[in-house]
Formats: sequence, structure tokens, C-alpha cells
Amino acid sequence: MTKFFIAISLFLTAFSAMSKGQPTEWQIGFQEAASPLMAELAGLHDFIFWIITFITIFVFVLLAYVCVKFSAKNNKKPSTTTHNSLLEVAWTVIPVIILVVISIPSFRLLYKQNDFSNIDITIKATGYTWYWGYEYPDHGDFAFDAFMLDESELEEGQPRLLATDNALVVPINKNIKMQITSDPAGVIHSWAMPSLGVKMDAIPGRLNETYFNIKEPGMYYGQCSELCGPGHGFMPIMIKAVSDDEFSTWVVEAQEEFAKDDNNNIVFDTKGNN
Repeated sequence: MTKFFIAISLFLTAFSAMSKGQPTEWQIGFQEAASPLMAELAGLHDFIFWIITFITIFVFVLLAYVCVKFSAKNNKKPSTTTHNSLLEVAWTVIPVIILVVISIPSFRLLYKQNDFSNIDITIKATGYTWYWGYEYPDHGDFAFDAFMLDESELEEGQPRLLATDNALVVPINKNIKMQITSDPAGVIHSWAMPSLGVKMDAIPGRLNETYFNIKEPGMYYGQCSELCGPGHGFMPIMIKAVSDDEFSTWVVEAQEEFAKDDNNNIVFDTKGNN
């Protein structure tokens, strides 16, 4: 029996590692949290879920009790009660207390989502029709585009409709600020990474900001989550989280690969475009 539980534990661990940063078949809950912010979001969700569950059960039990207790069969003579001051105070004060209990962690998390006091790297993401473009202003201001891979281009382990030709590479354990906008001549998009707890609209002419911190190296996937036209379902986001040394090496290579000419145009990208 012990060996059986060990085998199940190893299977679940392997499955969790394989599915990290991406959705899985028949998934009905959140993706595994890959950032401290997402872990807190999931915790707040679970906390509120149990409060709602208790309230729902209480209301149904109370409703069943009232239906039986005050039915015509059990009350030949209807009650003449007009009010109950204690009961009225209770159903006013108790909901207020519940809302206060929920609001405290909610406001604390909302503050953390907008705390940009300790940012290590800034990256700009621009939504186009229908792909994402990225700029690294802190590392030479090089830029590149990320297009969805066709099924014939997928490598082993890469998820369909989520993998791109160029990954957004970031170091682990760093606060990464994302400046998110959309092509001035385009439409509204939304840069969303479920496992990181990040979702921010990309609006033409407006620069929105959010941040994340990835704790473990690996591949993480997201998508545009704002209906933006016929190519909406083909705007994936692929993030590759690496160590500091690997990131520094990649930056040097990227500065050369995505070099710009005097007109600020990318000289060459992986699609072979000039």
C-alpha cells in the first residue's frame, strides 16, 4: 500500500512539472502558481470560496427549516409577528463583518499588484494584429516580434496554439515590469499570463503597467484575452524564465540578432523579414 501511494505521489509530481506554466486537459481550476502574486491570488480565491460555500449551505438549510417549521401543516394559526429587532440587527451586522473580513486581504493584494517600488527590469509589450512585439529598453533597446508557431513547426513538448517563434526571456527571482500598449492604428488587446496572475489591457495610445516575479526556470504560456478580431485566438505569449547568467548571455546574443539600423528598423529577425 505504501508503494502505491509513493507511485501516485511521483506521478502527480511529474505531471505537475510537465504542466507547469500551461493549461492541461480537463482543467477546471487555476494553473499552478508560478509567481508570489499568483499564489496570493489563488489563496484569496480559496478563502472567499469557503466563505461563499458556508453562506450558501447556511441559506439552503435555513430555507428548508423555514419551509417545514412555518408550513400550513405545522402552523394551523398563522403567526402575527411583525418584526424582530435582534434578528434585523444580526442580518445587518453579520454581512458587514463578512465584507470587512474579505476586504482586508483584498486591499492588501490590490496594493501589491500596483507596487512598483522595487523593479529590476522593464520590458515593453505591444499588441499588433495579431502578434506581440517586445522591447528591452534597459538592455540596449533591442526589439523583436513573436509569432505563433504552426503545428508543423512545433518542437516536442511545445503546446499547440501557445508556442511562438521568439520567447520573451526573463531572469528568475527578479521583478519584471511590463509596459503594455497596442499599435496606435490597431485595436484593444490584453496581455494575460494565468500562471503569473497577470492580465493587463493593451490599449492604443495608452501605456498600462503591471509586473511579475517568476521563481522557477521554465516555459510559461499565455494568450491575448481581449476579443480583438479574427486572429484573436492566435496571439500566444511564451515566456522563458532563466538564471541570471543565462539571461546575460541571451541579451548579448539578442542585441546582435535583433540589431536595428539608423532608421530604428530591425535589420533581421527569425522570420527573415527586413
